Amino acid sequence: MLPQVQLRRHRPGDMGWVVQRHGELYWKEFGYDARFEALVAGIVARFIERFDAGRERCWIAARGSERLGAVFLVKKAPDVAQLRLLIVEPAARGLGLGKRLVRACIRFARAARYRKLVLWTQSELAAARGIYEAEGFRLVRREAHESFGKPLQGEYWELVL
Repeated sequence: MLPQVQLRRHRPGDMGWVVQRHGELYWKEFGYDARFEALVAGIVARFIERFDAGRERCWIAARGSERLGAVFLVKKAPDVAQLRLLIVEPAARGLGLGKRLVRACIRFARAARYRKLVLWTQSELAAARGIYEAEGFRLVRREAHESFGKPLQGEYWELVL
């Protein structure tokens, strides 16, 4: 019998995995070039360098020692948090991990007394967008841009807490 999937806090080694898997999966699934991996590396570095345990968190979805997904919640402003870097391994999709990770962010943001939770995503990321919408986030703005080697439609979502 396989162990249950647990959501745990980050520990050494997790940040390298987050960067690597974003780079690999977004290249394979969406054709994003190495600039996307560089963006993720910068987000992860800032998270570690400026980490505020009372206001920020990274969750790793793991089954035993196997990492299956991750998400970050970071402080954007004193009363605004940002959900970042949601990822679920292809073999673990359909298990509700994305929803569990997003809900962990929402619960933590409320407990930390943020007033709003925001995120930036791309229109082509249908599965993630579906989770955000189902959890009450509302699309507030779209913006065409050229990033990661291709034309994209960026989307800004928010959830009033």
